[in-house]
Amino acid sequence: MKRIAFYGGSFDPPHRGHLAIADALVDRFGLDAFVFIPAFHAPHKARLKPTSAYDRYTMLCLATQNSANITVSQFEIEMPERPYSVETLSRILEQMPDDEIYFVIGADSWRDILTWREWEKVMTMVNIIVVTRPGVEIGFDHVTDNIRERIVDLRNGEEEKRRRGERANPQSIFITDAVNMDISATEIRRKIREEDPTWHEDVTAEVANYVEKYQIYS
Repeated sequence: MKRIAFYGGSFDPPHRGHLAIADALVDRFGLDAFVFIPAFHAPHKARLKPTSAYDRYTMLCLATQNSANITVSQFEIEMPERPYSVETLSRILEQMPDDEIYFVIGADSWRDILTWREWEKVMTMVNIIVVTRPGVEIGFDHVTDNIRERIVDLRNGEEEKRRRGERANPQSIFITDAVNMDISATEIRRKIREEDPTWHEDVTAEVANYVEKYQIYS
């Protein structure tokens, strides 16, 4: 049995904050693999037009090419129906019935979780890891009692239990401040449009070269 985490999102563009999350969670949760799943287009962000899914997939591959246990999946890109998370997780569980699955979401997603299709089902299908972000408060009043009972707050020195490889209780929701970086993809895109060169600090050199060569955000 393997312990595998999946992290879905737009990754528009993938930045050092995303990579820091992958590295930290592999260590703290004793993961065998960490998989980025770039969305074809986030269903709950229908009014926003993202960068080409294939460009975002390529940038993620470039950003993670030197990390043996961090990979990128075409899982959602290859599904023309633009699946919701509940559908993606159902397929993952069908394909990996014997593995311990974790689904990673950010503080923003946790705050807006009630906008997700069948959000409560998503929260109970697999283990959830909520990664905090500076400036975004993590509250619990917006979710149901059933969900609150599953929350394991790891912000009080409990990470060591995960690091020792103890198996999680079924469908737990872990809150972790393993990464304390405030990098925004929206800000990176803004800087690129305004020709502010400091955006290079927030992405890997490979991603920066790709963005400039193909004028992704120009």
